[in-house]
Amino acid sequence: MFIQKLGGSWMKHPFLRSSFLLTDPDDIKKILEAGIEEVWIDEDKGEPLQNNTSTNSSTRSTTEESSPSPEKIEQTAEDIKSVVPSSMEEDIVRARKVFNDAKPFVMAMYKDARLGKAIDPHTTLPLVNEIDLMVQRNSAAILSVARLKTHDDYTYMHSVAVCALMISLARQLNLNEQQIKIAGIGGLMHDLGKALMPLDVLNKPGKLSDAEYDIMKKHPAAGAKLLQDSGAEPEVVDIALHHHEKINGLGYPSRLQGEEISLLSRMAAICDVYDAVTSERAYKLAWDPAGTIREMANWEGHFDKQIFNTFVKMVGIYPVGSLVRLTSQRLAVVIEPGVTSLVKPKVKVFFSLRSKAPIQIQVIDLALPSCKETIEGPEDPSKWHFKHLDQLWQ
Repeated sequence: MFIQKLGGSWMKHPFLRSSFLLTDPDDIKKILEAGIEEVWIDEDKGEPLQNNTSTNSSTRSTTEESSPSPEKIEQTAEDIKSVVPSSMEEDIVRARKVFNDAKPFVMAMYKDARLGKAIDPHTTLPLVNEIDLMVQRNSAAILSVARLKTHDDYTYMHSVAVCALMISLARQLNLNEQQIKIAGIGGLMHDLGKALMPLDVLNKPGKLSDAEYDIMKKHPAAGAKLLQDSGAEPEVVDIALHHHEKINGLGYPSRLQGEEISLLSRMAAICDVYDAVTSERAYKLAWDPAGTIREMANWEGHFDKQIFNTFVKMVGIYPVGSLVRLTSQRLAVVIEPGVTSLVKPKVKVFFSLRSKAPIQIQVIDLALPSCKETIEGPEDPSKWHFKHLDQLWQ
């Protein structure tokens, strides 16, 4: 059988990959010993059973002679429930767990790099696979959770967030499975060179001086060398080296322009900037996601326009968590992307602009034919000083 996913966290199972063709009986033993109670099987990728009379007879006999117990029926019902599409709230909880499980792994990877230890890029595959599965399940949930990081853990969680963005963008661009995995690994390790920068500069609680910024601009080359010495794929090395290049040739370190920059590095440039500006830093508040999309669209010569348009389609014009102003002069937070339109998400209304006061919370699906509400535009949360705004959509 082909195992598409192992139940439980990727950190708890003994396999390098979360999906593989099961051919060794010892692997079944390892699965049981790891306490894994469920697996997802892809019948299309598995090897067909031998179609012979004895096998069919044996199977038929076993089926006829055994009747399911009440416990088995109950378990089957639970299995059926597990494949029913879950809510956005449930998937956000799942996405948060993926990120919480990933943090110690990424911290250990940065620590090893700082100590001069070799980094094996292939050890990231279980985490990349876990993030990929979450992206396929509900990309809006994991991409929204990716923004929820404090300035204290930014360095580590930024890597996980860019990994999720890269995988989602790669799928939106219809890249093949191998390229999707490379994109994920590259996103996870794109900033590894920061582990080799001076800690007083890396952890400075304020904005960097010009001299300190020049030091930090060395992290792409440092990370690329570390990855190359560790045997990483050339594409992963390229992402680390060139994710700060710009289409107009004004980026660094090589001032490449246009298609001199590889596809994956052009993707990484967009994902890296979007997560950086929508995250809280020691010296700045997080930008609103909808406002960020509009700002980035105006940065002429910075990004590949075609890839950026695909990125906007992926995260939405009004990503989950965006503060928006409705035609009824009420404020709302986007809680789910629109199914049929980028400008008609599901929102949670909570504040009246006319009375300048909170109102009873109401969920509105702007895509419903009966709905007369529309979004006038994004609203800057920093002007309103709302506390716990994220709790409205989490």
